[in-house]
Amino acid sequence: MKPIRSMVLVSNDPLSIEHGAGDVFQALQAEIRRLGLAEDIRVGTIADVGDWEETPLVIIYPEAVVYSPVTAEDVPILVEEHLLHGHIVKSLLGKMHEPVGEIAWLRTRLGTLPVQQRVVLSRAGVIDPESLDDYLLHDGYSALGKALTSMTPAQVIAEIEKSDLQGRGGAGFPTGRKWAFVRSAQGQPKYVICNADESEPGTFKDRLILEGDPFSVIEAMTIAAYAVGAQDGFIYIRGEYRLAYRRLENAIQQATQRGLLGDHIFGKDFNFHIHLHAGAGAYICGEETALIESIEGKRGQPRPRPPYPPTYGLWGKPTLVNNVETLANIPPIIRNGAEWFHQFGTQRSRGTKVYTILGNVNFTGVIEVPLGITLREVIEIYGKGIKRGAQLKLVQTGGSSGSIVPASLQDTPMDFESWRKAGVSLGSGALLICDEHTCVVDLAKVILQFFRFESCAKCAPCRVGTQRLYQLMSEISQGRGAPEYLDEILVLGRDMELLSNCGLGQTASVAVRDILKYFRDEVEEHIYQRVCRAGVCQIPGSPPAEFSMSQQPAAQAD
Repeated sequence: MKPIRSMVLVSNDPLSIEHGAGDVFQALQAEIRRLGLAEDIRVGTIADVGDWEETPLVIIYPEAVVYSPVTAEDVPILVEEHLLHGHIVKSLLGKMHEPVGEIAWLRTRLGTLPVQQRVVLSRAGVIDPESLDDYLLHDGYSALGKALTSMTPAQVIAEIEKSDLQGRGGAGFPTGRKWAFVRSAQGQPKYVICNADESEPGTFKDRLILEGDPFSVIEAMTIAAYAVGAQDGFIYIRGEYRLAYRRLENAIQQATQRGLLGDHIFGKDFNFHIHLHAGAGAYICGEETALIESIEGKRGQPRPRPPYPPTYGLWGKPTLVNNVETLANIPPIIRNGAEWFHQFGTQRSRGTKVYTILGNVNFTGVIEVPLGITLREVIEIYGKGIKRGAQLKLVQTGGSSGSIVPASLQDTPMDFESWRKAGVSLGSGALLICDEHTCVVDLAKVILQFFRFESCAKCAPCRVGTQRLYQLMSEISQGRGAPEYLDEILVLGRDMELLSNCGLGQTASVAVRDILKYFRDEVEEHIYQRVCRAGVCQIPGSPPAEFSMSQQPAAQAD
């Protein structure tokens, strides 16, 4: 399918309709067809425009320009100038007041282009990932050279802090602050760990970084080691990532042979050695303390926290643990400076984000775009729309432990701060896009099935809670649920969040909680009416299913 070039949205809230939004919509479609742009431009509607009084609105992506108020008579010049020639029609921008509502943030995006801007993946697919010479020809090791020859460890950390880089593993913790904690922590030796145990279902962004540009992660870990005072590092990689493992092994060997890793790096009094450690397929080892236990040769189970790894990590020593994507941002930041990094993303969430797009869209794969774009843009521009012309129902972010984001939030900017305010999380970057044919009860059951198998069983809230939640959702999916089940699910989920030992148990109920928050009526239909509106659950009298979530591997466990 040919990708669309622009997306045009017309407000269709009651006030907009009263002011002629229907005529504007029809005029846009007619003018776009007349100029032969129908294959390149998608026209749609948006219902939530907050308290904006100048209606109707016309919003054009990917520039994120808001025109208001727009009449049918304005359409020819709007299409001619903006959509055909790429010029913003300033006379139709309306008053530059600050609106309230879902699209208030668009004023800060005026004139910007959320096209793919590759920072982390800039070399992937461009260089030979098994050639150090090719990496060197594309600015490889220039960042490490700069750090070792013209910066002190404190200056390196200060530059990372100034960049406002946040961890890309899901939590969004400030990277520079974590490095500073490890640097100032008492105890020797210190360690650097790259968490490459990418085990969230539907997530494979780290694999592409490791397979396409392994030297960047090696260089980043070496910079981190110099900054925090470590001499040994570990890459804990998912056992199934065999190609990535081989390429990392090759990268470590070549870097060591050239004096870029090992003893006296760059001829300086700085030594750093990296060791590869393959996991055995346990989802729980993506949690940093369980990962540390596994490296130590113990069963991969999480430790109580505090103390945290920056003060008490590998073998009880200060340890820096960073995600693959987080580390891949380090060399370009050191090479180009924090101010350069600030040109990407938003004021509160700097940089780009790598997303994996899965589910009911016409394009699935990986994109790297600035933080702050919307789900609507991801789906319509990069995912090329929902399959079969269906409607978006929800998006699950960040794998099984991520949030359920309803279609009503698809115009909320995708950055750490905005999504936190909206009550959802960005997660690791996996986007499972589900259309109107998805049954939320079936989806919840699939997610809980994954968690009950992956629980390490160390603590009772997670061990018992995941099993009980699965039983409750299974009963509901079969038409045997009772009204009191809903209260039990919420109470049990809250207790798991408060009492579980680690993030697995604390987030295992997030999807079910969000489903009851946004789609409670659909769950209640399964209980009170014994009906599955999507025709997925096997309840007598339900409409026939077109397809089931259980048939879609993106939502299944690995």
